[in-house]
Amino acid sequence: MTRPDPDNVRRVACVGAGTIGGGWAAYFLARGMDVVATDPGADAEAKLRDLVARAWPSLEHLGLSAGAAQDRLSFTGDLSEAVADAEFIQENAPDWKDLKIEMFEKIGAAARPDVVIASSSSEFLPTEIAAKCAHPERCIIGHPFAPSYLVPLVEVVGGEKTSADVMDWAMDFYNGIGKKALRLKKEIESYIANRLQVAVFEEMHRLVDAGICDYADVDVAMRYGPGLRWAFAGPLLCLHMGGGQGGLTGFIEHFGWTGPEGSQDKALGEVERLYGDYSMAELEAWRDANLLAIEDKVTAEPGQ
Repeated sequence: MTRPDPDNVRRVACVGAGTIGGGWAAYFLARGMDVVATDPGADAEAKLRDLVARAWPSLEHLGLSAGAAQDRLSFTGDLSEAVADAEFIQENAPDWKDLKIEMFEKIGAAARPDVVIASSSSEFLPTEIAAKCAHPERCIIGHPFAPSYLVPLVEVVGGEKTSADVMDWAMDFYNGIGKKALRLKKEIESYIANRLQVAVFEEMHRLVDAGICDYADVDVAMRYGPGLRWAFAGPLLCLHMGGGQGGLTGFIEHFGWTGPEGSQDKALGEVERLYGDYSMAELEAWRDANLLAIEDKVTAEPGQ
């Protein structure tokens, strides 16, 4: 049996059914797929079904695909049984390297040789995780963000032996089910988004340690400042708009450029490619509309 086209996957296995794996299971169900889950934890099935039920109203709000149903979820304590007939496998075991390697070895021995195996790992290199897996060319990282049933980003990372067609297939699969897949050009520990998060966390600790602010102050600074803009515009676009009518060129002329050699021209080229067809007035109107939409919807504090 050959690997199905990315838009024809009907049966997915979730190996590990905790917070991340359960969120994936809920999302796959909402996309009209059959999901078989496995997890050795106590009361794992009951906890999984409860998570899916709690996530379902949010998934209904997003919009369910044809055939989506919670009763298309099945559970087994036998890992080999869970993956034997799967057309795609999302592994979600705890983020311990040795455990990941062991899980991929077991999954690889039981799954069809062509099925793509993705790990939800948040830090490890796919080359390391797939070291003992049969047919490592089909192994990737498919790193989501919690809650995995709502946050769109999936970082897709290939290892030294991952084939290009598997990477293409995975990108098409994740994008096809409504995720925002981001393909890394080469593997690196912790990938992209977590490394950016860590930079912010480390600076937060430095500021608090220096007596500049409290942790709660950092939350206020991020939540009511850059966090609002970053919800829809990344750092590059924010720099571009920060230059006013002069765009990124104007920003650099006014504030300078702190990136490494060659990065300035690369950034300017990316801005032209992505936003060159838009006037600054159009971008500012788009920015303001998004800010207003966010501020209209976000409550002041949890529960309010």
